[in-house]
Amino acid sequence: MRLLLYCFLISLCYLLIGAKKGRHRGRMKGVQWWSLANIGHRTNDLRTSVNQLYNNPSLLPLTKRQRKLVTRNPGTIMAIAKGAKIAIDECKHQFENRRWNCPTFYDGHGGSVFGKILNKGCRETSFIYAVTSAAVSHSVARACSEGSVHTCSCDYEHNKVPVGKDWEWSGCSDNARYGHRFSRRFVDVIEKGRDFRYMMNLHNNEAGRVHVSTGMKQECKCHGMSGSCTIKTCWMRLPTFRTVGNLLKDRFDGASRVLPGNAGRAVGRKKRRFNFSPVNPNHKRPGRRDLVYFENSPTFCEKENVIGFEGTSGRECNATSLGVQGCDLMCCGRGHKSETYTVRERCHCTFHWCCQVKCQVCTRLKVKHTCF
Repeated sequence: MRLLLYCFLISLCYLLIGAKKGRHRGRMKGVQWWSLANIGHRTNDLRTSVNQLYNNPSLLPLTKRQRKLVTRNPGTIMAIAKGAKIAIDECKHQFENRRWNCPTFYDGHGGSVFGKILNKGCRETSFIYAVTSAAVSHSVARACSEGSVHTCSCDYEHNKVPVGKDWEWSGCSDNARYGHRFSRRFVDVIEKGRDFRYMMNLHNNEAGRVHVSTGMKQECKCHGMSGSCTIKTCWMRLPTFRTVGNLLKDRFDGASRVLPGNAGRAVGRKKRRFNFSPVNPNHKRPGRRDLVYFENSPTFCEKENVIGFEGTSGRECNATSLGVQGCDLMCCGRGHKSETYTVRERCHCTFHWCCQVKCQVCTRLKVKHTCF
């Protein structure tokens, strides 16, 4: 069995995880990988009009069902592209101080953006599934309220809910329900089969989306004479994606290693709930928000050709920290070297009325620690 990540970088089928060898070999011929593989990369070169690329789904390596979905919902392609970038950025942010630092690869041949680690069913894979699915849901929901998607708008369902005596529903609520449904239809469609990996993938997809849709919070604006708050108008707003990323990182740290229960059969397919049994019988069964995996992660200390990881040799570390970013853990006991270098920085800044800030330029010595 090969891991098949959902079509997400506008093709989550091919670009984030690569396609199953053999099954999609014929479909992959002639696909213009350059159009999508470098999204979010500073040297990205689409070699064509962005509008032409996004407005013509036939140019994208999508499945037939996905092409129909984005064609019937104009504007979603741009939202998916934005979601792709924020997912990659968030993954790199959350793991920048870990041995596995969410490396991405842009080889131009249609391989997985996240590399061969997606061939394993480990914790890191579960996070990638969750954060990418969440990013699609978040980006599409926000695009609806911004008027960027033609087939959805603000969520006005809250306007039917009774209000308080000094406030009323108004404004434009983010359409989290539409984003959730769209992400499920677009992302989950590529998962085939009924095996354990299939169940794990769909569970982690849904876990990411749930963290978006259940994180809605009420925001209000005051109205009244001279800034008084005689009445407020309120609406529902999505959490920032950094908040979603932090929650998913917490779930990653507490992810459950599981086995299939009841011969691996799904419970309530529409709700994406599956019967998992924790490997440790003393642990509770994973809930909708929990991430699950079935394979232990590599140590990430040395070069791992199987997953395409270069190891931690040459990585910068913190010599004074006892945490995961500290040199003892980051360098896996191999030791580290220290290098002193000089930097020129602005310093002794003062404010002058009105309205300037004047600074001096100072030369400072800094020390950089890197793993052997």
